Formats: sequence, C-alpha cells, structure tokens
Amino acid sequence: MAALREIKGRIGSTKKMSQITSAMHMVSNSKLKRAEENTKRFQPYMNKIQEAVQAIATGDNTSSHPMLRERPVKRTGYVIITSDSGLAGPYNANILKEITNVIRERHNDNPDSYDLFIIGRMGHEFMDNREYSITNHRVGLADQPDFSSVKEIAQQSVAQFSNEDIDELYIVYNEYVSVLEQKVATRKLLPLTEEETISQDKASTLSTYEFEPDKESILETILPQYAESLVYGALLEAKASEHAARMTAMKAATDNAKELVDDLTLQYNRARQAAITQEITEIVGGASALE
Repeated sequence: MAALREIKGRIGSTKKMSQITSAMHMVSNSKLKRAEENTKRFQPYMNKIQEAVQAIATGDNTSSHPMLRERPVKRTGYVIITSDSGLAGPYNANILKEITNVIRERHNDNPDSYDLFIIGRMGHEFMDNREYSITNHRVGLADQPDFSSVKEIAQQSVAQFSNEDIDELYIVYNEYVSVLEQKVATRKLLPLTEEETISQDKASTLSTYEFEPDKESILETILPQYAESLVYGALLEAKASEHAARMTAMKAATDNAKELVDDLTLQYNRARQAAITQEITEIVGGASALE
C-alpha cells in the first residue's frame, strides 16, 4: 500500500506540474505575438535610418568621425543579450557558450583585452561568478522593452568606442528565425562596415541629397543614434527568440509530463491489481484453512 500511495502522489504532483507548464506555454505564446509585432514595427525605422546614414556617408571618404574609421584592435567590447529568467531551453546556454569560446580563442581569457556589457540576469550571474571583465549590466527588463531599457548600456558602449577605450564593438544575441528556430548571432556594430550599407543604386540616388548644415555635423548626431538603434533592434529580436524558446520548452515539458502521468497511471493500476490479487489469494487461503 505504501508503494501505491507513493505512485499516486507522483501522479498528482506531475499533473500539477503539467498544469503550470501548460499555463506558461500559453503565456509565452501571447508574449511572442506581441514581441513579433514590436520587431516588425521597429523594422521600418531601422531601414530609414540606415538609408539616411548611407546617404550621408556615400562618396564621402573624408569624414573623420571615429565610427567610420577602423583602427588597430587592442580592446574589444561585447554587448551580450540574455534573459532574466530560465526555463527557456538552450536559449541562454547557447549565448554564454558562444561568448566564452570567443573570449578564450580571441583573447586568451585576458581581461585587459575585452569589455562586456551584459543585458539580462542569467548572463550577468554566469559571467560574474566566473570573474569575467564586466563593464556594465542591465537586469529586470520588461517582456516588451522600450528603448530606455537599454539606453544606458547602448550609450556607454558607443561612447567607449568614440573615446577609443575600445577599438571595436560586437553584439551577441539570439536571432529570431521562426518559432522553432533561433540562432546565436554575433554582429559587428562598430566601426560601421559595408554590411550595414544599402544597394549601390539606392545609395547613388540618395547621395544627390543636400544636407544642412553639413554632412559632418549630421553624422556627429545620427551615427550614435544609429548604433544605439542597432542594439535596441537586436534586443527586440532577442526577446522574440526568448519567448519562442520558452514556449517550445514549456510545450515539450507539458507533453513529457502527460506521458509520465500515463506511465505512472499504468504502473499504479498494475500495482493495485497485484495488491487486490494478493488480498483475494490470502482470503481464499484463509477460508480453505478453516474448512
């Protein structure tokens, strides 16, 4: 009977867990839809500011703005986007594995050759416990973040590049491909490269624009905003990836819990049948002994 009570208790606790994971799955599904909408709404702004930057910089090789100049790399900055909570499958593990491999291979674990700007509690706790060189971090982000959530880190990382405290800046995050696929992306933010350019035909058309007061003054204002917008755009994609990963993980957990309940129920019925059979055998044996 003790075994039956134990199995019954496991069935009850597994059913409760299944209800929790099922609820988390539905919540993540709802959050994912909003995150996808945020990403889509931000994309037109990204396209326009990218066109504006390219239009100003096209054909102007005389600009002295530091964001457009490559220089010898002595120190590298990394903006790392993770989540504030777990239960999202390999979402955080993949990013942390990527950045630790990069630090080991490119920097030989030398803290003087890199700076980390970490967004998300999971990434900060992991890197801080292992004593990596962390310059700044931000935790407690909303599920649907606004730009002010990452403005401090974005501005600080861009300022460090402009001040030549770092010589290049990368962002590491989970790129949203689909509900079932999210992949780790490492994107170079600064200095701005040809990857951020638009088509030559469009650039040629935009380069005919006239700018007031002058290109250099406009670049001084727009380039930092552009780099900061890249960080925010990556954050929106990362949030969509997080909700998708958590939704997938909770769906798998719910399915596994249901399978476990079925197996435990079968095990319980067999044990109960064996107990009843034993009781009947004992009763019959007792009756035979009295005859």
